[in-house]
Amino acid sequence: MTYKQAVEYILSIPKFTSKNKLSHTEKFLEFLGNPQMKLKVFHVAGTNGKGSVCTYLNSMLLSQKKSVGLFTSPHLIKMNERIAINGKQISDKEFAEVFNIVYKVVKEMEKEGMLHPTFFEFLFGMALVCFQRNNVEYAILETGLGGRLDATNVIQSPEISIITSIGMDHMDILGNDIQSIAREKAGIIKRNVPVIYADSQEESNYIIEETAREKGVPCKKIGKDAYEIQGIKDKHIAFSCTNAYYGTTTWSLYNTATYQPHNAVLALEAMRQIMKEEADLEAWRQALCEVQWPGRMEEVLPDFYIDGAHNISAIQAFVETISLDEKKNIILFSAVQDKDYESMIACLCESKNTEFYVVTQIDDKRAADLELLLQIFRKYTDKPVYKEGDPQMALQKVLSMKEDKSVYCLGSLYLAGMMKRRLHDAGF
Repeated sequence: MTYKQAVEYILSIPKFTSKNKLSHTEKFLEFLGNPQMKLKVFHVAGTNGKGSVCTYLNSMLLSQKKSVGLFTSPHLIKMNERIAINGKQISDKEFAEVFNIVYKVVKEMEKEGMLHPTFFEFLFGMALVCFQRNNVEYAILETGLGGRLDATNVIQSPEISIITSIGMDHMDILGNDIQSIAREKAGIIKRNVPVIYADSQEESNYIIEETAREKGVPCKKIGKDAYEIQGIKDKHIAFSCTNAYYGTTTWSLYNTATYQPHNAVLALEAMRQIMKEEADLEAWRQALCEVQWPGRMEEVLPDFYIDGAHNISAIQAFVETISLDEKKNIILFSAVQDKDYESMIACLCESKNTEFYVVTQIDDKRAADLELLLQIFRKYTDKPVYKEGDPQMALQKVLSMKEDKSVYCLGSLYLAGMMKRRLHDAGF
């Protein structure tokens, strides 16, 4: 199949298959020739910050001349974004080639009476085949959802397991309390594999520590006391690490989000454990300073930011970040039905330097009702709230009213992708 046909086929998969057990994923990889066997894997789970940690790891490994495969989700504009080799997303040509390899194997599986891989399984299989074809040494794998039952959890012996901050999200699947969600994330913890995790709250910390004890593996907590923010200047946030190992080095990220140093320190500590004597702190410092992660407090135009925050803990971190800036701002918001968008909106309305809000609707059947979003905003704020059902019109509205204010677009990764696509199409 061509690239276009491959993408169309993958997008159609949810229509004829459902969630499979890990035993199915294991069998799928056997049919593919177990392309994961020789990889040195960094396995990353968590509610927020997974993609950022993966990107920081990728950049630091590349700075030490390692060959690296990166598998993340979701994509914002093109499906190719999910699979990167040595810092570059795979081309349409390679995407189609790898797709056809996996597609052929899937047809053989079906002949033997096996179920078709899910959307995520199929892409995971493609990523592993792609890594094998390119002879990468390290693979960084981001879980798609949860951890315990995630397709990526078939990797039996990763180099290290990393769990980022945990919050309330995907409650319909992972559970209605922090402990249940943490238990699913902690499902990636395996015997003989060290664990590093972000200090979130006592309930989730306990579950992770308990799981690590049961597996008999070392477990290290990274709290907010592991770093000190030095300041924000010229679109960069500077911080130092409190661990003496890092000396007096000042680290810098091309991002102004106050929660990103926490993600960076998680990645640093994972690298320190795995690289040991090979560790090159100066190379890592330079690498982190240059990292840009699309859709995560990404400045797509001067003072116009797109952020993928789509759950209450991410929104709380966002509000904490913008509260440090005295500049007035505009918030462009949308959400999907299965998120706790009322809590998200209530939190956004606590921002004292927001001048007005614009709500729009994403192009998806899961989109939250526009009138309901409008009503909820007006319930929590006396500031102006505008609605524009057409995302293109919403974009034009905030651009026309921007003047000397900052614009933040958030609430859904669907919205982030849509806005990036529209700005790209408009030549920005």
